[in-house]
Formats: sequence, structure tokens, C-alpha cells
Amino acid sequence: MTASAQRVSARDLLASLLDPGSFVGWDAPPIDLDPDDDYRADLDRAAARAGTDEAVLTGEGLLRGRRVAVLACEFGFLGGSIGVAAAERIVTAIERATTEGLPLVATPTSGGTRMQEGTVAFVQMVKIAAAVAAHKAARLPYLVYLRNPTMGGVFASWGSLGHLTFAEPGALIGFLGPRVYEALYGQPFPENVQTAENLYHNGVIDGVLALAQFRLLAHRALVVMTGETAQRPIADPAAGAVPTDDPAWDAVLASRRPDRPGIRAILRHATERVPLSGTGQGEADRTVLHALARLRGRPCVLFGHDRDTHAADPAMGPAALREARRSMKLAEELGLPLVLVIDTAGASLSPEAEESGLAPEIARCIADLVTLDTPTVAVLLGQGTGGGALALLPADRVIAAQHAWLAPLPPEGASAIVYRDTDHAPMLAAKQRIRAMDLLADGVVDGVVPEYPDAAAEPVDFALRVVAAIAAEIDGLAEMTAAQRIQRRSQRYRRLGLPR
Repeated sequence: MTASAQRVSARDLLASLLDPGSFVGWDAPPIDLDPDDDYRADLDRAAARAGTDEAVLTGEGLLRGRRVAVLACEFGFLGGSIGVAAAERIVTAIERATTEGLPLVATPTSGGTRMQEGTVAFVQMVKIAAAVAAHKAARLPYLVYLRNPTMGGVFASWGSLGHLTFAEPGALIGFLGPRVYEALYGQPFPENVQTAENLYHNGVIDGVLALAQFRLLAHRALVVMTGETAQRPIADPAAGAVPTDDPAWDAVLASRRPDRPGIRAILRHATERVPLSGTGQGEADRTVLHALARLRGRPCVLFGHDRDTHAADPAMGPAALREARRSMKLAEELGLPLVLVIDTAGASLSPEAEESGLAPEIARCIADLVTLDTPTVAVLLGQGTGGGALALLPADRVIAAQHAWLAPLPPEGASAIVYRDTDHAPMLAAKQRIRAMDLLADGVVDGVVPEYPDAAAEPVDFALRVVAAIAAEIDGLAEMTAAQRIQRRSQRYRRLGLPR
């Protein structure tokens, strides 16, 4: 165990996480399970050692002035193991947080199920997970900070259900404990697999943070997740401007400039940014970015293609689309607008992508988006090639940058199919009506953000115009009911391609 993962007691953790003196406990005495003499002795010794009456403390406090409910495990009490009494305390606290409409911050550290209570303790994880699910169904935030160690059924239930999940540096986190693995299989568990850092690298959790950093990030996340809107006036320097009617091939070339601003430029002009990572299911694709953010005061979940990716292969794979679906689900669970940024040269063309379900993931993204119960805005920012672009397109409102485009293949690919060469790419780009202005005329997009004369020449002003356009669309969608939005979305895509 590294020095950074030294165990902190539940009380010390709450004192550091919450504003000074703000914690108020909710705990009644543990329910009496009439334990046998040996177990009673274990409980008495654990209470004396840990200074708590069970393996978890619950209550409420202020997190940078914001009222939150908290769950904090005490590893000193029988290794933080969860039995019936501890589970009842946890569920009671979750239900109270739900009833009172409070965000919930859970900080588990546990060896898992309490072996002294056997199977009845094991199945307690079901009722805890059910309580968390009900809390999230009420559109209330659930944040998780995994501490050293978090193992077994605790990690496999309420430790893995957070809207956002972070862990302390160096923490041991996993399902099967290393000692148990060695006892069962006669060999040590491979090193550095069950670490917070490795889980982050593989897209299981959103990040690795010291407690002080988590406190700041949790506050920032709650500002977005609770839907508070501090609206700033939308001052668009291009209001009323009409984009120029450039040739389609000029737009294609402009969209491919390496210095063209992408999703990171939008994020730089967002506030309360909270980065997310991976699918939460062991996958991460570095060709996409997603975050909680506020755009001109409007809270949203932001997801999109990253043209500045540091990935070896810039083509998006199935994991990127599974990350997109995680963002969709997060936005729906929290009732936040979802903003999708399209800027991709295309999906991965590889055997691995095929075997990992690329096409089905594109289909699922489309199906999820057209039925999503939250406002959605798609931004065609640059290249919009193939199924990777289509997967993020079907939003309530779609805006496009002047030099953005959308096509089933790159124009060179279309030329290769039709003419068996790439020389006809400029002609086909025009004929296929891939330009933003053509998409506007055909009803595929709802508005075009001008470039003067090119986004790469004015990256800051361009990004500010895009952010302003997104904020305006979010405001417009807020005036509709969910039923109205879904009906209009359905009608919109039902009529596409028909005479207008």
C-alpha cells in the first residue's frame, strides 16, 4: 500500500470533505441481530478499536456551502464489511436523501460482505443497489469516492453506480480480493491490476484524485448536476450575419486544417468543467471527450469527437460510441441537456472494430438519441463522415459551422466507388449536397454559424459564437415539455428527404 493510500477514518474523512463543523449524523443505534457470543465479542472489539458502532456513518453536511447527504465507511470496524445492520443504516440514509431531495456522496472502503453473517449479509447488496437506483431515478446526483481498499460486493454494487466515480491515489479496488484469489487458485493475483490508476486508464472510473481535489470537483459537478442555471446574456457578434456560399470542396479542405478549433475550444469557454472518462465498463476511447459543463451558465452534458486526440489511431471505435451512450444516459438520469459535437473523419475500419460491435453501437446510439427524454443539441463542427457522425446527429436541434459537412463517406471515398478514382471528389462533394448551407436548405440542420473567413483564422471568436449558438438552442428547448420535444424530434426525422 502506497503512502498516498494510507487509510483515513470515516470521521476524519468527513471532517476533510465537508465544511468545518457542518456534519450532522443521521444514525440510530444498529439493529440488534442477536449475534452469537463469538460474533458479539467481535463487534465489541471492533467498536472499541474504531470508535464507531458500525462499519458506516451516515448523515448530512455542507460541501462548500451546499447541503449534501453522505455515506462514509469505517474500515477499522471489521474491515468495513457490510452486514444486515450496516446495510439497513445505508439504505435508510439513501431513502432519506431521496425524500429530502439531497445529492448523495458515498465514500466506500470495505473488504466486502461480512463473513460472520453469511449469505444474508451477501444479499444486502441488492437492497442497497435498489435504493441507489431509486435515488437516481428521482434525478438526484450520486457521487462516489472509492477509498483504499474497496473490494467485493461493495465495489460490485453501490461502489460502481455513481453518476461520477473517482478514487483516491494508490487505492486497491477490485472484485476478488488478492488473498482470496491466491487461496482459491494457488498463485498470486497479477500486480497493478486492482489499482485506482489502472481502473482509470481502462475506463472503469472517471479519475484518481486526492480528497481535497475530490471536494472541489464534487462541488463543481453538483453545480452542473443540480441544474442550477446562472444565465448570461447571449451576445453573438455574428447575429443576423449570413454565411458566405463557398464551394463544397473549399469547406472540406477547411474542415481538415490541423489548426481548426474543435471540441476543446468549446470546453475552454465552458465553466464548471468536470471531465468524465470511459464507459464505466472497462473501455476508454481517446478519440472522444465528455464532460459536465456550463455553457454561458446553462448546465449540460457535453460529448463529442476530439480532433486534437492523442490516440495513435484517430478513427473512433465501438468504445467511443459506448462512451456516447453513457453520456446520453447520464444526461437523461439528471435531466440535463445533452450537447453532441460531431467532428470525425470516420469510424474505425478494422477487424477489431467489427468484432467489437461497431455497427450495432452506431444503431444503438441513433435509437437512444431519437427517444431520449432530455433536450439534445448536435453541433456539426467540422468533418462529418459516415456512421460515426450519424450516431451523434439525431438531436432536437442541429447547428453547423459554415465549413462543416456531412456525408456517408469522405468525398474521395465516394469518388472511388462511383468513378473508380479520387479525381471526382470535388464534383461529388457539390453534387451530394454535403455543405452546411445545403444541409440547412434540406432540413438536416437548423442553423449555420458563420466563419470569418475560416474558423482556424479566428479560433476564439468562432468558439464563442458556437457556445452562444448552443446556449440559445438550449434556452429554446427549455420552453418545451418533454412530450413536445420528443414529438417534434420524431416528426423531424420522419419528414427528412421528403418534399418540403
